[in-house]
Amino acid sequence: MPRTTLTISSKNYSSWSLRGWLMAKLSGIDFDEIVVDPDDPAVRAELLLLAPSILVPCLTYEGVKIWDTLAIGEFLHEIAPDAGLLPSDQIKRARCRSICGEIHSGFTSLRSALPMNIKRNFPNFKVWSKAQGDIARVSQIWRECLQEHGGPYLFGQISMADAMYAPVVTRFQTYDVSVDDVCRAYCDHILGWRDMQEWIAQARLEAESFEELEAEF
Repeated sequence: MPRTTLTISSKNYSSWSLRGWLMAKLSGIDFDEIVVDPDDPAVRAELLLLAPSILVPCLTYEGVKIWDTLAIGEFLHEIAPDAGLLPSDQIKRARCRSICGEIHSGFTSLRSALPMNIKRNFPNFKVWSKAQGDIARVSQIWRECLQEHGGPYLFGQISMADAMYAPVVTRFQTYDVSVDDVCRAYCDHILGWRDMQEWIAQARLEAESFEELEAEF
């Protein structure tokens, strides 16, 4: 049987790779990482939000390729239904899918204004108004889920939703985004997630640097 692989790009800059990797870890499957050269034109276009579609991460399972983070998450839930990627309750599961879909297709102002960059820190960063609207909406989602399900994660236990919003947590830390105490506690739990700590440690070791994503704009 072919080895299961997950193709990813930069651990410092690629929010989509982080999402797919966290979901693969959460599923409990054994997989090998394949890291695409960040100088690859397609990868660079994705990181700079210039690509028409996002093909990394890509999970290869028993010879079948699955790309797009939502597709990967749904597939992993099918092959590892007891791993908790999606809640067991039907209503919670629908809500989880809804907020995952929202972060997957929306928040373009947040992505543009605060690109993922784990290695950097910009104290007192000025966030423009459109991105502030996205930040407010993310915070609202977090507060509602945490209140409804009791925390410390969005649906009580770690799920696909936490993997999908994990890159936002890194953005808030990088750009010194102020959030309320409830959201701050949630961010602390995500940053303390063992798999998240592993990713961050490896991201900090990357030598690659994208000038377009390093500017204090």
